[in-house]
Order: sequence, then C-alpha cells, then structure tokens
Amino acid sequence: MRIAIIKILAHQTWVNLLKSRATIGLMTLISVLTLFALFTGSKNYKVQKETQMTYRKMVRDNWENSPDKHPHRMAHYGYIAFREKHPLCIFDFGMESYTGNAVFLEAHKQNTVNFSESSLSTGILRFGEISVAMILQTLLPLLIFFWGFNSIAADRENGTLKLLLSQGIRWTELILGRALGLFAVANMVFSMAWMSSLVVLLENIFIRSAPIEMSYLYHFGILNFFYALYLFIMSLLAVVISAKSPNTKSALTKLIGIWLFFSIILPRLSQALGQSWHPAPSKIAFETAIETELLQKGDSHNPDDPYFKTFKDSVLRAHKVSSIEGLSFNYSGLQMKEGERMSSEIYLKHQHNLMKIYEKQLNTGRYLAFWNPFMAIKHLSMALTGTDFNTYKHFQNAAEIYRYQLAQQMNDWQIQYIRNKKLGEKDKPYFISKAFWKQFPDFQYHFLSLSQSLKNELLSAITLIGWFIGLLVWVQLMSKKLKPIE
Repeated sequence: MRIAIIKILAHQTWVNLLKSRATIGLMTLISVLTLFALFTGSKNYKVQKETQMTYRKMVRDNWENSPDKHPHRMAHYGYIAFREKHPLCIFDFGMESYTGNAVFLEAHKQNTVNFSESSLSTGILRFGEISVAMILQTLLPLLIFFWGFNSIAADRENGTLKLLLSQGIRWTELILGRALGLFAVANMVFSMAWMSSLVVLLENIFIRSAPIEMSYLYHFGILNFFYALYLFIMSLLAVVISAKSPNTKSALTKLIGIWLFFSIILPRLSQALGQSWHPAPSKIAFETAIETELLQKGDSHNPDDPYFKTFKDSVLRAHKVSSIEGLSFNYSGLQMKEGERMSSEIYLKHQHNLMKIYEKQLNTGRYLAFWNPFMAIKHLSMALTGTDFNTYKHFQNAAEIYRYQLAQQMNDWQIQYIRNKKLGEKDKPYFISKAFWKQFPDFQYHFLSLSQSLKNELLSAITLIGWFIGLLVWVQLMSKKLKPIE
C-alpha cells in the first residue's frame, strides 16, 4: 500500500468536493447550526449556573441564620442540594433536560431530584434539541453519506474506474484515499465545532473564573478523538458501500437506509427492548415497597413499636438504669439515629435494585451498539460531558450521603446536648445555639473523573475502535473480490 498514492487520491477527492457549490452551501449551513447550538448551550449553561449560585447562597444563608432550635426540628427543616451542570454540557446536552436540578434533603425521607427542564416545558422538548453533539452524531454523517455515495460508484458508471485500476492503483489505495478525502471535508466542519467549543470552555475557565478543573480539558480532548474516529468510520463506510454498489442510485439508497437504521431505528428499538425486558417499578410502587418494609422493621416515631421497645430495653440494661431519665445522654436522639440508619439501609437496598434495572436497560443499547457506532459515540459523548445516567446516579448517591450525614449530625447533637427530662407546661422547649448550624459544611459535589467516565463506557469505546479495525479488515478482504464492473 503506497502512502503517496493515497495522499493524491485524498487530495483529489477533497478538491472535487470543495468545487461544488452544494458542498459549500451545506458546510455553511451545518456550521451556522453548530454555532447556534453552541451559543444556546453556552447561554443556558451560564443562566443555570448563575441561578443555582443565587439560590445556593440563599439556602446556605437561611440555614446558617436559622434561630436556636431543637436539632431534630433542624433535621426536618432540611437542606437543598443543587445538581450543577457539567461545563462540557455546552457541547452535549445529553440527559440534562430530563433529569432534575435540585433535591430537598430531610431526615427519615429520601426525595427525588426535581425541577427538570422537561417537566417545566410546554412539550417542545419531545421534538429534540439542537446541540453540537447532535449535529456531529446525526447530521454530519448524513452529509458524509451524501458526499460519498458516488465516490467510487460514479467512476464505475462512467467507465473511469477501469482506467484508474489499469494505471496500477490498488483497491485498498483507492478506497482509503477517497475515504480520507471525504473525512478531510467533514473534518473542516468538525474542526470549527470543536475549536468554537474550546473557546467557550476556556472563557468559562479564565474569564468568568468559574470553578472548573483543568481536567475537563482532558475530557474534551478524549471526546474529540472519539468524534474524529466516528467521522472517519462514517467516511470509510460511505466509500466502502459506494465501492460495493453497481451504480450511484443503489449506493445512495443503501447509505440512506444505513443512516436511518443507525440514528433512528436501532436507538428506538434498543430503548423499547430495554424497557420490555427489564421493566422498572413505578414511583408509587417503589415508595410503597420501601414504606412497607420500613413499617415491618420498625418505626422510630412510634413509642409502642416492638423493635424500638426492645431497643430501649437493651439500652437501659447496657447502662444499668431503670428509666430513660437515668441515662447520661438523650435517648430520643439515639432512637432517631437508629431509625435513620434503618430507613437509609432499606432505601439504599431498594435504590440499588432500581439502579440495576436502569443499568440493564441502558446495557441493551450498549450491546446493540456493536451494530451501531452512532449509539457508541452517543454514550461516550454523554459520559465525557457529564450528561449521562451514571453522572446523574453519582449525584444522587452524593446527595444521599450528605443527607444521611446531616440527619445523623443533628441526632448526635440531640444525644449530646438535649436532656431526657420531659418538659412541663411552663417549661421552654429544648434547643441548641444556632452557632451549631455553621459547623455543618455546605454540600459540595465533584464530577466523575476521566478514568471513571471512560470505565463506565469502556464497551462503547471498544465498539468504536472495533468498527474502525473491522472496516479496515473488510476493505483488505473485499479488495481481492471487487471488480470494475458489477
């Protein structure tokens, strides 16, 4: 295989495509759409971030400035954790519009993440959103197929293919040269997209002084590598189908069918199969199962509950006292602490089982991605931009850990500072100083690292690399059987 011949063929393909006004027009249109998607994504990110910072400060101020009160009342007063947007969501919106942005954290209860954009919209989101990722994943491959359907089939139709092969050009050189030329044209649009995205990302880092780690640039670099690999796969596939087709009409029909199969049919099919094979319980059924098991185990708010009656007796025996008043610490706080431990344990068990069902649904799409590079790049793109299900699940887990720590800290303060003596009618309610509230830290969330994101989508990365290697092998094998006239 001669590199010089491949370069000549690639340059020829690139020049011929750029001579066409249709090509220039389509490139201009797709570039304008890309800039528009980046502008709207960046504006939405900035507005959401500023709004979250405002309300996050308000929540913290209200928490720290709460008056002196009983710790358990403060545990029920609760806290609000906000799910920050990943800086790279300007590139790929992913699941951002369908997952909530804030969750109320309180004792004895795990609430869902609420206030998603889809729940607050008028329904226009069901028609999809224009993002840079959507353009590169869906629209640009369609243009590649449109530019490449006649790359070899047209030469076969007009008889120039015989001439090319008779001059000593090999099939592998011809296919790879045309594919590289096609990729070079697509790369002009792709380069504009990633350079514009990089400018916006750097603006957020250096100009707006946003708390963005430099590691996100590594995310962005790996992301662009996989997108370049994906676009080359699409370019090579277009030329291979053109080489295998007897005429341009047949090549165009096949490529449009492949595009529909990749971007519409198989994704919808995988979603339907995943939900059918692994049905998830409804929200009501999920919460009912937790409540039922919790009531069977023990209710810390019920003084006649058998479990906590036994628990109280064991505490009294361990401290060799006959009544709660004889204890040197607040028994009610200890009971609340045990109840919180039990309820959290039950919730996490059910939550883990639910997440396993959702993971199985998503894995259906990952396994079908062996037949569809579009789904592979989609999963990788969402993972590296922090807009995938795993990032959302990671936030949920972090918020639950914070909620549990908050509730147990209030219980510890109750155990330590609240007396066991029952209040009389004229006694003031027990309370602790509001200075304690400042001791409990604010909620801080850290996104998944690059290694964690890649680990979660290792199958998708292997799929893309497998498609690349598989197509190269196919080109080598089919070159021995291809003929100038089909």
